[in-house]
Amino acid sequence: MKLSVYFVPLLLLFAFCAAALKKVPVYRTFTEGASKAIPLAVRLFPYLAAVFAMTALMDASGLSSLLEKLLAPLLKALGIPAELAGLMIVKPFSGSGSLGVVADLCEKHGADSLIARCASVVYGSSETTFYVSAVYFGGSGKKNLAFPIATSLAIGILSAGVGCAFVRLLS
Repeated sequence: MKLSVYFVPLLLLFAFCAAALKKVPVYRTFTEGASKAIPLAVRLFPYLAAVFAMTALMDASGLSSLLEKLLAPLLKALGIPAELAGLMIVKPFSGSGSLGVVADLCEKHGADSLIARCASVVYGSSETTFYVSAVYFGGSGKKNLAFPIATSLAIGILSAGVGCAFVRLLS
């Protein structure tokens, strides 16, 4: 048996022991924190529903396919394989959806292909921007989303380009 399976239980035990030494009422503190989660979930729901609805509408309307065709030449110019256009569109919206795209690319091109390795790097080096923004800004109550979202999307493209360059360099 691997020692890693004991990491989380040991971490929790350490936290409980540290709290006990500091005389923190662990159960009461936990329940007070948990009671704040319900109002937060209610505040976040509209933002998350909007992200999920937008993702479904983009796919059903064919907009994501159109964006793939439009982005492919730009991505290729940045050193990102054109086949990754779909991943670059899905990743800002859905982590599980983008993982499915990576799996499809690995199956189609081979797990050790340049495209699959670049897709893996892009998947690991970018974030689900709109989902994280919905959770963060929904929880904090901030309304000005344009600059942080644009910055995050630009960094996602930059990290994809740099990641694919490293994949090519190390191949």
